[in-house]
Amino acid sequence: MTPTTVNSQGISLQAYTLGDPKKTPVVLVHGYPDNHSVWQPVAQQLAKHYFVILYDVRGAGASQAPRAQADYRMKLLSADLLAVVDTLIPGRGFHLVGHDWGSIQSWESVTSEPLKSRILSYTTISGPCLDHMGHWMRERTLNLSASAKAKVFKQVLSSWYIGFFHLPVLAPSAWQGGLDKLWPQYLKHRENVAEPDANPTQGKDGKFGVQLYRANFRNKLINPEKRYANCPVQLIVPTRDNYVGTQLFEDLHLWVEELYRRDINANHWVPLSHPERIADWIHEFVSGVEKGTMSGALQHARVRPARSALPLNGKTAVVTGAGSGIGRATALRFAAQGADLVCVDIDEDSAEGTAAKARELGAVAWSRKVDVGSAQAMQRLANWVAKELGGADIVINNAGIGMAGGVLDTSVKEWDRLLKVNLWGVIHGSRLFAQQMIDGHRHGHIINVASAAAFAPNRKLAAYSTSKAAVHMLSECLRAELAEHDIGVTAICPGFVATGIANATVYAGASEEEQAEKRAKADALYKRRNFSPDDVADAILKAVLNNPALSLVGAEAWSTRLLSRFAPSLSRRVARIDLTP
Repeated sequence: MTPTTVNSQGISLQAYTLGDPKKTPVVLVHGYPDNHSVWQPVAQQLAKHYFVILYDVRGAGASQAPRAQADYRMKLLSADLLAVVDTLIPGRGFHLVGHDWGSIQSWESVTSEPLKSRILSYTTISGPCLDHMGHWMRERTLNLSASAKAKVFKQVLSSWYIGFFHLPVLAPSAWQGGLDKLWPQYLKHRENVAEPDANPTQGKDGKFGVQLYRANFRNKLINPEKRYANCPVQLIVPTRDNYVGTQLFEDLHLWVEELYRRDINANHWVPLSHPERIADWIHEFVSGVEKGTMSGALQHARVRPARSALPLNGKTAVVTGAGSGIGRATALRFAAQGADLVCVDIDEDSAEGTAAKARELGAVAWSRKVDVGSAQAMQRLANWVAKELGGADIVINNAGIGMAGGVLDTSVKEWDRLLKVNLWGVIHGSRLFAQQMIDGHRHGHIINVASAAAFAPNRKLAAYSTSKAAVHMLSECLRAELAEHDIGVTAICPGFVATGIANATVYAGASEEEQAEKRAKADALYKRRNFSPDDVADAILKAVLNNPALSLVGAEAWSTRLLSRFAPSLSRRVARIDLTP
């Protein structure tokens, strides 16, 4: 890095640059208790494409530390940024990125002149605008809703450290009393930063940096201004942030016209814990702004205010077997709750029919013709979702076919056909999208649709029951494997549902005439049961929101489950009865 000394309002600031000065400038602003070095892993990646500028904010690193609290006011911090860019890229526009307090202070420049017109885009990480926060707290404090007040209380608990920073002696002296030496261990064990380097100016950074909070917080929260951003804004939200709650960004769309939100399953210090992912997202966003065309993933990430209050807003759900029955009902239920949909089915027209209905509910929806039993086809689907949409948050492995007949009646070809769809389709969907969620640091959920037949052996449902029992066990194993990645897995086991599957069930060893008769009887039985796909869709939605390991839907599912667990001998006797029509 090339160092440069910058004078701002009589304060000496230390700036650093990487990359080709002829390329598009990107400025990175650090937070507290950091200095510019927190950005080094990200800056090195970005320097391949941009002219990267970093600097130590006043009070940090090699920059001068004023003594007076008033010297850390927001307007002076904004003037510092102006001095840095005027020195290094005079008159040029630039892209701005801020983390933690660096993001908080950068909002001042993004929403006011003279820099407002020069900032081409802004990426904000874990740092809300204090004025926006003041309006957010005021609105929810005055709101009579208990849930609104609970959000304020939750954030106050998370922000305990701000009160500590306002203590007159204790906060600054703590850094000189040994906290600076312990800080790398804190980052490692609390923030999952692999091997944090010791910062030689950590004591100074911590001691003087508390003035940032003292000089600005009370006035901004008590008398917030209305601050609007003209440039495109990318909001990166670490969902496991211990300090900045995700609820603080609920109203950001009111202040930013062009807002893109991307969640990452990570803690607060993502520039250190996930530098490659952060650098990739900054590059993708800056490149899109420069070209005037956003990538498919960013187009999907754009915040739509009309759906911002819905529980699944911003989530991408992939639903297999979405052309009819449980798949269609689930896709439409998720669309109504804010999710965008990828409707997958072997029947292209029916998949598109579901996608069209989802669009009528306000969702963005795509249809894909896929044979879920084909590993290659499912790999292509996963690749397309990753490239075009940035990855899936929810996957519902629902596609399935019915088959009746004993073990001896069912041919190898019939076994192969059923297991490819009912079991291998679930395996492909689970493993491919689970890996995608892990790679994308997503807090995701996988739903595998099994059946009450998973617990109910029957002499004439050998292949079908075997496939569904395997799906249940697969889900249990996968749930244990993915728990450490905060990815939920649920097996959904419905009973008799009027989905139309009865009309497509194959009866092994039966003639065409016998098959038609049996299908008609089974369909009539399912219709008399009057248990609809919408009931299962409700259970699937609840499973995504609550993450149970198993969801039993309907009386048949509960009775077979209880029978198999507490009266297995009776369950085996019932298995001898031919329950097919």
